[in-house]
Formats: sequence, C-alpha cells, structure tokens
Amino acid sequence: MHEIGMCEGLVELIEQQAGGRRVTGARVRVGVRHAVVDDAFGQAFTLATTGTAAQDAVVELVITPMTVGCRACGSRSTSMDVLAACPRCGDEGIDLSGGDELVLESVTYGEEVSRVSRHPR
Repeated sequence: MHEIGMCEGLVELIEQQAGGRRVTGARVRVGVRHAVVDDAFGQAFTLATTGTAAQDAVVELVITPMTVGCRACGSRSTSMDVLAACPRCGDEGIDLSGGDELVLESVTYGEEVSRVSRHPR
C-alpha cells in the first residue's frame, strides 16, 4: 500500500501550511500512473492524519490522465488506463507522458472561534 507514504508526505506539508490551525479538508491531484486506489488513499489519509491538525479532515482525490502518443499512427490522446494501447489504431508502440504528478491543490481550514466573555464588566 504505497498510498500511506504519499499521505504521510502530504500531511507533513499540510501541517506546515496550517500553522496550528485546524484543517477540515484537502484537495489532492494524483496522476493515474501512480495507480492510487481511492479507498486505500482515503484510509491512508485517515491513518496519517491521526493526532495532527488534519485529523478528521475530508480529502478530495482527483486522479488525472496521462498522454498517450502513438509511434505508429502519430495520434495523441489522454488515457486513464496505465496499460494503454493507441485508441485509434490499437498499436502498443506508444509513448506515455504526464499522469505522474502528486499535488496538494488546496487546504481548507476550520473557522477560528473568538473567545467572547458572556459576562460583560
């Protein structure tokens, strides 16, 4: 389960950015070539955030495609299939690019509650 290593690194980055604030959510973009499994990523994120400012935060995972370039017919397309062949001609002589990113796109913080005295002086 390589997702745990990814999530540990992401949580470290999230905590640096949070500066002690409570984190309620994060949006992560992962390329298809990482072969991340949604459920495994969610479980790994929950495990990695335990005891941190991001504990109980909701993670949104966005999986992005790779680009497939066919050497036989010259076509270019995107694919979510890691074992891709050219969708136009079926040839397996392809060049793959992209789909290998791991990006923390955004972090959502909880509202800070101001302390107001109920007993005015």
